[in-house]
Amino acid sequence: MEAGAWKSCRILQNDIKEKSKYIPTNLYQNVIKLSLKNNKITLNDTDKKVLQRLTNLTELYLNENVITVLYNNSFCNLTKLTVLDISNNHIITVHQAAFAGLNQLSKLNLFHNNITQLDSDVFTSLKSLTVLNLQDNLLKSFNIKSSFKLITIILAGNPWNCSCDLLDLQKWLTISNVTMENENNTVCAFPNTKKIISIRTAVIQTTDCDFKKDSLETTVASTSANKLKSIAFLTSLASSNNITGNNGTHAELPLLGKSWTFLVGVLGFVLSTTLLIFTAIKCPTWYRYLISYSHRRLKENDPEMFEQEFSADMNSSPTVSGTNNEHSIVIFEKIHSFVPEEDGFIEDKYIDTHGISEES
Repeated sequence: MEAGAWKSCRILQNDIKEKSKYIPTNLYQNVIKLSLKNNKITLNDTDKKVLQRLTNLTELYLNENVITVLYNNSFCNLTKLTVLDISNNHIITVHQAAFAGLNQLSKLNLFHNNITQLDSDVFTSLKSLTVLNLQDNLLKSFNIKSSFKLITIILAGNPWNCSCDLLDLQKWLTISNVTMENENNTVCAFPNTKKIISIRTAVIQTTDCDFKKDSLETTVASTSANKLKSIAFLTSLASSNNITGNNGTHAELPLLGKSWTFLVGVLGFVLSTTLLIFTAIKCPTWYRYLISYSHRRLKENDPEMFEQEFSADMNSSPTVSGTNNEHSIVIFEKIHSFVPEEDGFIEDKYIDTHGISEES
């Protein structure tokens, strides 16, 4: 029966002429071994639903596909699964509960992916895991716990940073009985040295790690305290604004502190001093301007002033060429018609002086 199920699965896979983007939905539920390598499967929600029905599956091969993320509970119903191969994909992120439910899994292959960060908590649910392949990824460190038990681990081909972040992994490799395959290629990429050093034997200054750890804990504690204070202040402010009395009116806002009173006093003092200085500078100018301004009303029918103005006008008026004496006399008479005193004698140039002389 197992051979028939495996054969049916292989025939189904070989009958697919084009690369499939999804796990086929017409798989037998009693399939034990399933190989879907070299396709375009992304392991989306539809694929996960198909896998959840294959409860008898013991081996699953999803290598050489286009999986980028392993989400939580991707294989949750595969309680009998012992081998899982997801190598040669494009996996960047592995969620913490991605392998939840795989209680019987013994071999996990994540070879040749793009994983940059990974924590041992991802594998805590894998109680039966004995072989873990993380070769050819982008791991610089691997936070691992002493309770993590393996027989074989493969870590070569990663750009390991042999600093404080790798100290836990180094201690675990030394204390545990795990076998690190291909150890000669499991070397430090940083710091750059001419000598090739294995991550197991690399010298890491523990004193520097303790100092960095203490400073990091202090920074985290102070940041957390500041966040808690901010949250408490905002909560108290929001509650004071939202509290209403029995009559439906809002409660009064909390009184301002002494710092606000001091600030208001300083501002008032500065403004008043500025105003006084401005007034002291400008008052003499205004005073001189008011004193210099004088007004005297001219008296009506002032003969002397009129004569002075007339004489000034006559002296300043331009001489017009081509005008005769008659016109000048007429103008003079019109202007002096307002003179109050006259002697009654008018010289007439038109009187024939020759006739008078003859008569005389």
